Amino acid sequence: MQEFEEQAQAFASRIEEELQEGRLNFPTALDVSLRIKRLADNPESTLDEIAAVVKAEPVLSAKAVRMANAVLLNPYGAQITAVSDAVKRIGLSALRCLAFAVAAEQLAQDHRSREMRLVASGLWMHSVDVAAWSYAFARHLRTINPDTAMLAGMMVDIGQFFLLARAADYPALESNMNRFAEFVSTWDEPVGRAILEAFELPEAILDAFQYEDPYGGNWPPEDLGDLIFIAGLAAETPNPFDSLQGINNKAALLETCTAGIDRSKFDELLDAARAGRQDLLSAVAG
Repeated sequence: MQEFEEQAQAFASRIEEELQEGRLNFPTALDVSLRIKRLADNPESTLDEIAAVVKAEPVLSAKAVRMANAVLLNPYGAQITAVSDAVKRIGLSALRCLAFAVAAEQLAQDHRSREMRLVASGLWMHSVDVAAWSYAFARHLRTINPDTAMLAGMMVDIGQFFLLARAADYPALESNMNRFAEFVSTWDEPVGRAILEAFELPEAILDAFQYEDPYGGNWPPEDLGDLIFIAGLAAETPNPFDSLQGINNKAALLETCTAGIDRSKFDELLDAARAGRQDLLSAVAG
């Protein structure tokens, strides 16, 4: 227990120092995601240059092609086999989301203990599930750009992912996952904010992350913040850090969010979006 406390304090001090200095040290698995982001932000970059970066990562290449061939994004069924064609088909916003999903999947496997790997894998599946619901809801409601919604949904747990990845440097934290979950809940918000700013995401996405007031109450959800909040409630894969802390308030939150409407309207939205969510989930997580 003493070793846990010592390493938790050392980790907290390191994170606090990096936040104060405005420089977070990103795990190497996120390098490809950051390179794609920088290229996508540069108006002089070409799709061929971006495709070249994607080709350098075999898993990302395979999943980009799979996503491009998903019925949701390729309704006419023209088979896509080239990475460059896949990049053009899925678009840069979806590619950013996919690149992060692949990086997060790699991070999930980069732990010593079985417990930590299980938590990391669970968090990855939860994030992909929220992203898939976000895309499917936006596509059905037509109030938010679906690609923007998917990227925002994937970023919901970005602070937790970062802390989980960096925890590999502090192995004693793996000895008490419940205490580690408390540690993550303490640092999730400030780290998440810092990462979103470091990624220089569009204002539309940054504005969606209102930690103090995450849900505005509009139905159907018309802004990005409300949409990803509802997607989080719809996600069928739980956030493992919530489970470790005994947080199980999804049903109560859902009742609150749908209090002013006929609950059947929410169920209709779920039914309408479910097929699209499953198609996208299979493409990203398959």
